Amino acid sequence: MSDHAVKPPDGPADLIETDYEIGQDNIQKQVGPFGLDIHNPVFLISGLVIVAFTFLTLILHDQAAAAFGALRETLTSTFDWFFIGAANVFVILCIVLIVTPLGKVRLGGRDARPEYSYAGWFAMLFAAGMGIGLMFYGVSEPISHFNSSVAEGAGSPDSWAPLAGAAGDVEGAKALGMAATIFHWGLHPWAIYAIVALALALFSYNKGLPLTIRSAFHPIFGDAVWGWTGHVIDILAVFATLFGLATSLGLGATQANAGLEFLFGTPVSETSQVLLIVGITGMALLSVLAGLDAGVKRLSEINMVLAALLLLFVIVVGPTMAILTGFFSNLVAYLEYLPALSNPVGRTDANFSQGWTSFYWAWWISWSPFVGMFIARVSRGRTVREFITCVLLIPSLVSVLWMTAFGGTAINFVEAGVTAIGDAGLPLKLFVMLEQMPLAQITSFIGILLVIVFFVTSSDSGSLVIDTITAGGKTNAPVSQRVFWACFEGLVAIALLLGGGLTALQAMAVSTGFPFTIVLLLACFAIVKGLMSEPKSDTA
Repeated sequence: MSDHAVKPPDGPADLIETDYEIGQDNIQKQVGPFGLDIHNPVFLISGLVIVAFTFLTLILHDQAAAAFGALRETLTSTFDWFFIGAANVFVILCIVLIVTPLGKVRLGGRDARPEYSYAGWFAMLFAAGMGIGLMFYGVSEPISHFNSSVAEGAGSPDSWAPLAGAAGDVEGAKALGMAATIFHWGLHPWAIYAIVALALALFSYNKGLPLTIRSAFHPIFGDAVWGWTGHVIDILAVFATLFGLATSLGLGATQANAGLEFLFGTPVSETSQVLLIVGITGMALLSVLAGLDAGVKRLSEINMVLAALLLLFVIVVGPTMAILTGFFSNLVAYLEYLPALSNPVGRTDANFSQGWTSFYWAWWISWSPFVGMFIARVSRGRTVREFITCVLLIPSLVSVLWMTAFGGTAINFVEAGVTAIGDAGLPLKLFVMLEQMPLAQITSFIGILLVIVFFVTSSDSGSLVIDTITAGGKTNAPVSQRVFWACFEGLVAIALLLGGGLTALQAMAVSTGFPFTIVLLLACFAIVKGLMSEPKSDTA
């Protein structure tokens, strides 16, 4: 085995015998001061396609905008049933693994024990669950669903209300709006992450294969995963991760720009957003150069503190009892509406199921290689039952609390007659809501800082994951390669913003999420097959 080999399982395990060594197909060269250690052809194909895509989008600005709009509408309207149905499969598989004997398998072998305490592990799951999306949609999504549900035309073909809406029924619209929001941030997305993380952890820690996406498909394709079959899988993972990250970075730039305009009068424009992406990508590069411990780890800790402070502020200063009771009532509403919201066929709320849910599932799927690999790397020693239960529940509950605090508070303000929140654009709703509370300048500035730091940590961590995939599973490839990916995450976000704005960002998340959904459905079969051959833990 090479010096980059994965740590062998502890205790009895059903290792997959293979002659493949991590990095054996890599090209290693020194180009001036820059070292290269790249997997051929994964790095070359994905890198060249992304470079070509970026420049063509920047050059053919108008044509790209029209193409992205058509692409997003076609995929979400034609394949909404596929995205919604696939997400249901992931949730069902997770539940099956929890309640069956397969849940007794321990990641890392029967004698393996967790490397992190519950407190440390939960904190890292919480960090993985927090992101630019919660900042962007924490206020804007609940208020959007509430407004569309209570509106007079709710339930009509032109309505954006979930299900049939609740026209004129304020309490019903509030429950439905919060249930729809939690649906997009609860069990389904975290089941997607759990499947990817479980596949990576199982076939790396228990089967002795490299920590790459292709390893999970060895039960299906055998040693063909080290050839073109695996190359295609890893290339799709690179595309999904990079465009999913670019979507989030673009959303973050638009929200940061809106916040700066709100506080300091900085004009909202493409130029301002491009400059923001350039500046924050530069900060991400500094984080990359500083290394994991000095860079992304410290920034993640800052994120945690700032997010916790902002959440606590909204709970204490806002309608405290309404938030605390709403947490439980929103969970009940979520469970009540869950069967209807997750129904993939016969939907009459096309705008909601296609424009919101289909986009969300594709976006979560495009992020899954990134977050899944992070979760896998910190979860060795957990049983499958413990792993899935915690990965599903801990981040989901945090998301419910966040959405209840921010979204519920915003809805309360709207009920009290503050129409400005509902009238504001999506990127601005958070800041307009904070304006109704004390210390608005300070909390809004903290909100902008959170968006920026999320931007930096996402770019840094994402470039690490993409670099690991394109380096054939190596985790210590030259830093210059991570710099390359961090730069192009920013460039792709700029290209998409200029080539169609939010629609273009969503279009690429959907288009790269679609083929990777097929990959994940195949991974479900591989996971079950792999778990069935594993010895069960005596302490599960």
